Amino acid sequence: MDDTRKSLLKDDEIELLLNDLHSTYGYDFRDYARASLKRRINHQVQADHIPSFAELIFRLRTDAGYAHRFADGITVNVTEMFRDPGFYRILRENVLPVLATRPFIRIWHAGCASGEEVYSMAILLKEANLLRRSLLYATDLSPSALEKVKKGIFPLRTIKQYSENYIESGGREDFSNYYAARYDYAKFDESLKERMIISTHNLVSDASFNEFQLILCRNVFIYFERVLQEKVLKPLPRPTVYKHCTNAPVYYKAG
Repeated sequence: MDDTRKSLLKDDEIELLLNDLHSTYGYDFRDYARASLKRRINHQVQADHIPSFAELIFRLRTDAGYAHRFADGITVNVTEMFRDPGFYRILRENVLPVLATRPFIRIWHAGCASGEEVYSMAILLKEANLLRRSLLYATDLSPSALEKVKKGIFPLRTIKQYSENYIESGGREDFSNYYAARYDYAKFDESLKERMIISTHNLVSDASFNEFQLILCRNVFIYFERVLQEKVLKPLPRPTVYKHCTNAPVYYKAG
């Protein structure tokens, strides 16, 4: 493969690759939205300088370490604090007052990526005086993404946008109170992480593991085909449903 065009995998090769990842290692990407998944796979193949499809399959089948790194590489691990501020404003004004009636609150961020959404929720709960009686479960397929959640360190160049999102979401504090800037990074306050439980979890194949008052899966759901979305949602209890947009659901229990 001497150029980008030759290095692109064919559709039937993509299918074989996905079946191999599933049957050998349990990574099930078969019902992910295909266009974006193909782009990520081809990008990873090029980044790893794999010379042929045969070489790729050989490495995946014989090198478990590489297979895990490859699966991690094609997983989307990018998100943003207070992404879609209107969504967080509705959480502040409509959902948190309902959760406040509960003696204890469990919130699950499924497919949390690098954790910006989880830290955003911790800030919301802290400002509503609910953080101390809440648990935030942050789960993702990617161990490397979860390491970023544990560290709570994000590039300083992103903070301006995060701060603007926070203000638009209804935040009234000084956003800089929540982090300490050092060199090119911002480390968020340890108190925000105290109520987080961070663990690997595959939303496609692993079942729900607790009772939750609020479940967010916005970061990962947009990459699922409709059939996979329905498969994931079917076993979840949904007495009350708030749907912010068609492919980014949020579920919470009323009362």
